[in-house]
Amino acid sequence: MSKASCTFCALPAERILLLVDEAMAIRDAFPVSQGYTLVFPCRHVGSFFKLTESERACVLQLLAQAKADLDLSFYPNGFNIGIDDGDAVRLTFQHLHLQLIPRYRGDASDPRGGVRWVLPAKAKYWTE
Repeated sequence: MSKASCTFCALPAERILLLVDEAMAIRDAFPVSQGYTLVFPCRHVGSFFKLTESERACVLQLLAQAKADLDLSFYPNGFNIGIDDGDAVRLTFQHLHLQLIPRYRGDASDPRGGVRWVLPAKAKYWTE
């Protein structure tokens, strides 16, 4: 996906929740939990590993600010933080974004394993 057709590069100003020099945050349009937030660099870049040091610092600063905002607005009991990076993960958007997913007690029958569940056959490593 090119910058010209990138959803994140063409966001209307009213969608932007937080903005810091080289990064911004929005609420996800299709949230998996209340308050699901996306944090991403302003520059169109597809990989976390291609961020400049300055961009990385801004993205991580904004991640912390978004977490603080969610704590005050939605009172989650925890968070999953996800970054999909590379061809093997079949990205929906080719613009790097960090997913800040608020978690709430009881939102999953057994939340152990967290992000390991992206590969379900290998996720459960514990015994009852």
